[in-house]
Amino acid sequence: MVLSKACTYGILASLYVARETHQENEFVSIRQMSDELNISFHFLTKILQKLTKSNILISLKGPKGGVALSRPPKLITMLDIVIAIDGPDLFSECLLGLPGCGSQKPCPVHEQWTAAREDLRIMFQGKTLADTSHDVEALNLRLSLPKMENKW
Repeated sequence: MVLSKACTYGILASLYVARETHQENEFVSIRQMSDELNISFHFLTKILQKLTKSNILISLKGPKGGVALSRPPKLITMLDIVIAIDGPDLFSECLLGLPGCGSQKPCPVHEQWTAAREDLRIMFQGKTLADTSHDVEALNLRLSLPKMENKW
């Protein structure tokens, strides 16, 4: 998987906030989001902190608090979310993590990965949170992850 679990969850959380907020500065409960997406509350909180620090979300403490989008979803790209959580290295580093990989000393997948990561960057840049949220709704896709069952 190219994106980290945190990044995948950050995308799901951002889509959830975009879906749940219909007015500017409408806040979504982090506990509610955690429960509905089936993501650990503490893990989700850390992810949301990164999105807040990157000015994708704003947060409000207190009983009516939670998180909201910092700007309209049509102005937030999927690339913004990916970089906020996983950083920009995905679009410049070696897929295998080999030091020194580059055009002078390419790794076994260097050429293919160079093309693929540029395609990924273009795709993430071209999809806004509004576009993606609309597509998820139009395709009737669920945002929540399957519940983990204890096998004890």
